[in-house]
Parts: sequence; structure tokens; C-alpha cells
Amino acid sequence: MYILAIDQGTSQTKALIIDSDGNVLATHSAALHTRIIGDSQIEQDPHEILASIHAACAPLLERYPAAVVGLDNQGESFLVWDRLDGRPATPAISWQDKRGAAICAELEAGGHGQLVREKTGLLLDSYFSAPKLAHELRANPELRRKAAAGQLCFGTLDSWIIWMLSEPHAHLTDPSTAARTLLFNIHQLQWDAQLLALFDIPPALLPTVVPSAGMATEITVAGHRLALHAMLCDQTAALFGQGCIGPGEAKCSFGTGAFLLLNTGQQPSRSTHGLLSTIAWQLPGATHYALDGGIFTAGAAVEWLRDRPEVIASSAESSGLAEQADPATTPICIPALSGLAAPYWRANARGSIFGLSRGSGRAELVRGTLEGLAMRVGDVLLAMQADAELTIPYLRVDGGPARNRFLMQTIADDLGVEVQVAAEVESTALGIAQMARYSATGAHLAEIAGGWRGSAIYEPQIGADERRARRARWERAIAAALAFYDRGSNQQ
Repeated sequence: MYILAIDQGTSQTKALIIDSDGNVLATHSAALHTRIIGDSQIEQDPHEILASIHAACAPLLERYPAAVVGLDNQGESFLVWDRLDGRPATPAISWQDKRGAAICAELEAGGHGQLVREKTGLLLDSYFSAPKLAHELRANPELRRKAAAGQLCFGTLDSWIIWMLSEPHAHLTDPSTAARTLLFNIHQLQWDAQLLALFDIPPALLPTVVPSAGMATEITVAGHRLALHAMLCDQTAALFGQGCIGPGEAKCSFGTGAFLLLNTGQQPSRSTHGLLSTIAWQLPGATHYALDGGIFTAGAAVEWLRDRPEVIASSAESSGLAEQADPATTPICIPALSGLAAPYWRANARGSIFGLSRGSGRAELVRGTLEGLAMRVGDVLLAMQADAELTIPYLRVDGGPARNRFLMQTIADDLGVEVQVAAEVESTALGIAQMARYSATGAHLAEIAGGWRGSAIYEPQIGADERRARRARWERAIAAALAFYDRGSNQQ
């Protein structure tokens, strides 16, 4: 049996084929574009996303005619479409988009933050779908009228894709993705009427929530009819793909952003250190939870160095250039190009640089950026250790930036933990493939976890004193940046 995985991401759609034993046979991808409007609006074309799925999957399905498929998605990105003909009523509004920030501030000022946190495990932040959906409904009376009349569908990108590829149309999502909307009660495992009323969102818009693993419907991809056996949010798919199936295991997936998850088992763990509690996946008879810490800018910071100030010609050269830099003239760079997420949650923060001197050249700027990314990973992992009250023995990593030797070694040094790089760079696609394999073939979880393979291991190479000094210097810079972007200020 061949199993197809569709990993629908921000910059591309990736497809992957495994066999019934879990061996990766082939991969293919199709690039996507993002439209940035001003300082807050980030969108994508829904039809381009759909076309990218066919383009990524078609060559694989011609060679490996699959019967089973798993689908993961961007998580918080969403759109609204016409229930009759599927025509998009909004663009695909990105997880990076900030148009819901004012609604979040309004609800926070009204004292609703605690209610949202208790029900969803999340913070009131424009990262999630509901504030941006509420903004669109408030700004467009005709959209609201149609929504209230049941003429429209809301969905994260998995819902849109399934709707467009299924016949009859199925309007579905899974708990791991529903949990990223601010509308889903992670304790009761259902859409929450009180939250819907809070954001003023008509219930008729919402998809049906089905388990992450299990036959959900059939979809047609590039002319092939496939049984949909798995659905996950991208980051929980990566957690599964990294073999972090037991409590206490953690991973970091690098891409446009960097996203850390810690498996907490079958009970949600409430964070007191600025993290999120979320649903990892729902299997037959059991729901698994995770602590979640997102960093909105990771690979995007290196791309910025390449595309804007043009200090590097390609992302690949950043590691070698950083190694050539003079540490004495390397500035501290806080890569908050899309706000500071976990554990600070300052949507209005922007990138900051401290300690520039005449000796700071392009190598030093690159090194400072990579060191800043490593420190942001440290911010989240240290908060996870504090919340879980344990020392995490290793961190598993995947994604394009995991190939950056300087970045991986700096993370290991700054955290004092072993960094394990996955042999399969596309752990997200592998995770949703393995979830579909688990559902369709009955493969055991222990077998899936035991099949994880690494390509590189980075051990810490600095002592505890230097590690503490680096952390203290970073925390001073963060404090200064947060003071500048204080919520009470007029800084934008």
C-alpha cells in the first residue's frame, strides 16, 4: 500500500509518499506566493493553494498510485467561501496576519482574556483565526448577512481543501486544528457557544470536527480518488513525525517561523510561563495534548537578510558567514519581524538591534541574527521546562534551517541540551503520512516512534558560566525592546 501525505504550508505545498512499512519513497513540492499589504495584512490566493496541491501530488501519484492520504495544514490560516459554489468570499488570511489585533485588545480590555485561556488553552492574539474572522465580519456587512443566513462556510485551510476536493462536499476539520481558532473548547472537545458569542461569529459557518485519525471522507487529487485517513495541524503533525509520541518529548520545526511543542500526554497542561496548551491529536479512545510555543520569525529572518538589505546572496551561506564573524562586534538581534510571540506575546513589537559598532559588518549582522533565533528558541524551551517542571534531555529539530550548522550548534550551546536533527527534513509531511498509516494499516505507535532516525547531533560546547552570561545579556536586550514597545505607548 502506498500512502500519500499532503503538507500544505505557508511557502509551499509538499507531497510525500511512504509505503505500508513507513519508508519514505519520494517527495515533491510546489511553491506558493504570499501577498503583504501594509504592516498588518498577509494573504494568499485560495485557488493557488488548491492548484499547488495537484501540482505537488500529480508526479508522485503517477508513479505510486496511492489509496490512502493524510492532510496537514497551516493551522491558523483560514478563509470564508460560498456554500453553494465554493467561491472564496475572502482571501486565505495568514496566521501571520495582524488585522485582528484591535479586536483582541478590545476583548482583553473587557476582561475576557481569562475566559478564553481557560476554555481554549490559548491567549487572545491575532495569530489565531477568530479575531481575524471577527474583523472581516465586522468590516463587511454583506459578509455578515450571508454568514448569518448559512450561505457561507468558514474553515482553516484543511477545511477548504477537503470541501473543494470531495464530492459531495464535506465540511470537516480535526481537533488539533479546531483548537487553533479560539472557538474550540479543548476540555469538552467541541465548538464553544460562549466563545462564538464573544467573537460574534455565527455557528452556521463552522465545520464538523472529526478525529485526527480515522476514515473521514474521500477526496480526488490530480485525478486519483483517495481515502482521507488523517488530518492534523502542521505543528502537531511534525511532533508525530519526530516520534515525540510520549509525554516529555519535544521538537522544534523551522520554516517561516519556528514552532516548539512538548508532548504532555492525555491531560492538558496549563502554562504559567507564556505558553499555549493545545490538542496534539485525537486517536480512537484518547486525546493527546501539548505545550506549544511559537516564534513567528525564523527562516523569514534569514530570507530578510537575503532579500532586503541583501547582506547574503543565499540562505545557505549564512552559516559559513556567521562562523567568520567577530563575536566582539556582533550585535544582539531580536528577529521580531512579525511581532514577539511566545512567551512574550507582543504583537506590536518589531525587530531590534543592540550593540552596533563600526566593526559590525555583514558577517556580524548575520551572526547576530542567527544567535537571536537561537535565543528565541531558548526563550520557549526554558518556559516549557518551567511549566512541565522537568529538564528536557534533547530537542528534535526539522525544517530547512535545521541544516544550518551554526544555528544548531548555537541552540545546543545556549540551552545546554542535545539537539537532534531529523534525517527526514520534512517531518511534518512524514508525520501526517505516519498518522494515515496508523489509521489505515493498524501500525503500532511504538513502531512509529521507534522508526525515527537522525542525521546529526549537536552537543553543547560551552560551559554553564558562559551560557548564563549569554542568557543575561539577551534578557537585558529583550527587556529594553519590550519597554520600547510597551502596550501603553504609541509605538507601532
